[in-house]
Amino acid sequence: MTEKFDYVVIGGGSAGSVMGNRLSAYGKSSVLILEAGRSDYSWDLLIQMPAALPFPAGKSLYDWKYESDPEPYMNGRRIKHARGKVLGGSSSINGMIYQRGNPMDYERWGSDKGMETWNFAHVLPYFKRLENALAADSDDPYRGLNGPVKLERGPAKNPLFQAFFDAAVEAGYNRTPDVNGYRQEGFGPFDKHVYKGRRFSASRAYLDPVRHRRNLTIRTRAFVSGIEFTGTKATAVNYRRNGKDHQVEAGEVVLAGGAINTPQLLQLSGVGDAEHLKSLGIEPVVDLPGVGENLQDHLEAYIQYSCPEPVSMQPSLNKLRMPWIGLQWLLGRTGPAATNHFEGGGFIRSNEDVDYPNLMYHFLPVAVRYDGQKADTKHGFQVHVGPMYSDARGSLKIRSKDPREHPSMVYNYLSTEQDRREWIEAVRLTRNIMAQPAMNPYNAGEISPGPSVQTDEEILEWVKNDAETALHPSCTAKMGPASDPMAVVDPNTMKVHGLDNVRVVDASAMPYVTNGNIHAPVLMLAEKAADLILEKEPLEAEHVDYYRHGVDSPDAGVVTN
Repeated sequence: MTEKFDYVVIGGGSAGSVMGNRLSAYGKSSVLILEAGRSDYSWDLLIQMPAALPFPAGKSLYDWKYESDPEPYMNGRRIKHARGKVLGGSSSINGMIYQRGNPMDYERWGSDKGMETWNFAHVLPYFKRLENALAADSDDPYRGLNGPVKLERGPAKNPLFQAFFDAAVEAGYNRTPDVNGYRQEGFGPFDKHVYKGRRFSASRAYLDPVRHRRNLTIRTRAFVSGIEFTGTKATAVNYRRNGKDHQVEAGEVVLAGGAINTPQLLQLSGVGDAEHLKSLGIEPVVDLPGVGENLQDHLEAYIQYSCPEPVSMQPSLNKLRMPWIGLQWLLGRTGPAATNHFEGGGFIRSNEDVDYPNLMYHFLPVAVRYDGQKADTKHGFQVHVGPMYSDARGSLKIRSKDPREHPSMVYNYLSTEQDRREWIEAVRLTRNIMAQPAMNPYNAGEISPGPSVQTDEEILEWVKNDAETALHPSCTAKMGPASDPMAVVDPNTMKVHGLDNVRVVDASAMPYVTNGNIHAPVLMLAEKAADLILEKEPLEAEHVDYYRHGVDSPDAGVVTN
């Protein structure tokens, strides 16, 4: 007998975790989550210990190990894209940085035709609904205090953080008390989804408290291969689990696989550019040329420095110290392993032509790459920097009918004049901050890119050869009205245009990437989408002020101490 569920959620990552919780909340509908990865076991130190974040990426047990095609403007490099292969998705292997983006990101969303209910006033209450911002004041109108996602701030107490913040002020920028509050622009401690020394992933926040619900079923290691249609109506989902093929009937299909898997699955199921699908022997269900297009991401580079003072976290990378560090964490959730170390940074405008910050900084009191490769220095630190709303656009296309074959992806990094100009600005402005007097006691010289890289051409060549993805793929099934030939998802229902019973709820539905890490925007999008799917009264829009350069006082929202 074929099983049937009212909602079949494909993907148990950030958005899928929200969907599982919210759609099953009232007990009226049966909900099935199909997650292709394994469970996020509480005993698995590599995903529960915050400082272990470099280890899961690149390992097939945790990571789908996507990579781009040769990037035409990056000297033909293939850029690796880690994606979580575990319940909780990428929130179980990411850097645990919580950034909403700038309010003007959502003003940009809301200014597009048909997107009026996605402006900042309409999304703010959903951010607040999901947050438990432990550092926020009880009367803070910008932050949520009772949501499922527990957020710690900073503390950014290492003297390198203070020196970095002071140097930014000396370079002409400001301190800000909360980059997720009234004023994003400036420097200060960051929020992180870490709680009491342990990663606080989306599955931990949304699924762990509700696993007892009788109307919620979670199946891991369930690899979805396609959606079945009768005409344009989705009726069933095919998946493989424990070496056997299964089919489950679905009242509604909710795609929450992320900006890579969602367009891939749509194309495999006959939804996408009709000519491309026909060329692979796939019969089109709906001709939607926007599926897989509009691909956006953040590219970032690490500018690394040697430190003459013994204050960095570099010694914690010593393998001989790791057993003691691990024991500290196991016994008390304390020590160097209890934090992601991305405890502070900032947002700035690289030029006067932009209305709000287009560069983001993550400061790290250790010199190490995301894959764990450490710099050759006894003590060191680094700044991660990159443009936040580049006008470069890429695309994603399946290569065959085989659901296990990774799709073709080209991001077209550095393909535009704006992108190249902002990268040059990013490196030069970073060096200016690091050259300020506050950094002098701690700056023993630039390790990477190094003093040999000076001209615009040399900077761009270094970026081409050294920059990596910040792991924020998005926008491949963008929201927009049916009149937009490249739109895929109705912003008022989350339904795929031209289909019945298929919704998209993940980063692929974003029209433009936000200027920060995208985990928080994805959670917000899913919270709002849940109300749309359940046809609930939306949360009332909250019209609050936020800092706007050139409109408000330059000192508005500035920390003075």
